[in-house]
Amino acid sequence: MRYLLTGGTGFVGANVVRHLLARGDQVRCVLRKPNLCLEGLPIEAVTASLTDVDALRRAAEGCAGIFHIAGTFDPAPGGEGRMRELHIEATRALLMAQKQAGVPRFVLCSSSVTVGFGPLDRPGDEDTRIEVDRIYGQKGPLRSYYDSKLEGEHLTAEAGGVTVNPDYVLGAWDIKPTSGQLLLTLARHPVPFYPRGGKCFIDADDCAVGHLAAMDRGRPGRRYLLGNHNLPYRDFMTLCAEVVGGRAPLLPVPSLGLRLAGRLGSLLQQVDTHRFAGLDRHVLLAMQEQRYRSGRRSWEELGLPRTPLRESVEKAWRWFQAHGYR
Repeated sequence: MRYLLTGGTGFVGANVVRHLLARGDQVRCVLRKPNLCLEGLPIEAVTASLTDVDALRRAAEGCAGIFHIAGTFDPAPGGEGRMRELHIEATRALLMAQKQAGVPRFVLCSSSVTVGFGPLDRPGDEDTRIEVDRIYGQKGPLRSYYDSKLEGEHLTAEAGGVTVNPDYVLGAWDIKPTSGQLLLTLARHPVPFYPRGGKCFIDADDCAVGHLAAMDRGRPGRRYLLGNHNLPYRDFMTLCAEVVGGRAPLLPVPSLGLRLAGRLGSLLQQVDTHRFAGLDRHVLLAMQEQRYRSGRRSWEELGLPRTPLRESVEKAWRWFQAHGYR
């Protein structure tokens, strides 16, 4: 089978490409420019705007399915427009191209931010309601990211496509890095504090398998949370420190300190939105809350594998070391 794919030079996309090739499929990637993630792979590269329906239709011809994995969180000036273009306009264009080219299947990679959450004994799932204003604010880059991702999901569902919602992904090909940055930080110097909250984690290979399974047998109009292990940040950071040979954090982040950081962040973001995006008070709030989610639907309907979390952390660390990250 041949598949058209966007986002192949990103963390998740690079893993999906490798799993498609490993099972004997042909891969046609829509690229702006190549990078390390696709170097040496037998793919077909296509240069096209992700909002150019005619170019995308030509690229989709002869394909069995389309994976729209390209996405971004962009807090820089103009970032809201770029997120809307990639998450909404590109999704709309790809769905039109799918229809015109007669491609039978479509999978959108969204995000866990659109999925509700809960405490460890009652994790959220695809049907859990979200207090959007409290969690993401009424405006700002985080709210724009949520809104644009959710609208892309709605477009996909209306067209009969399938959505996957990866949570915290760990593994190889985290080229930026993104989720793996914590590993590098713990390897470089001690981090004394840990957030009081928790998160749902998934191996990058398991995440890729989830994408392929959604393409093969996901129910049209349905979405699937891709997440396997719910863990407090303290336990996760301790595990990461053990793997990289660093020191585990000992103290919880003081709530007062976070509130002050959020206020300071609001001021600093007026000077440099991108640089101080991590100090957004809604981002800081997320680290203090138990944001646990259940991947049961993807386990039962997609057969999602569940790699032990330590193996995922070890794979990520080996990849960073092999590629000269320090």
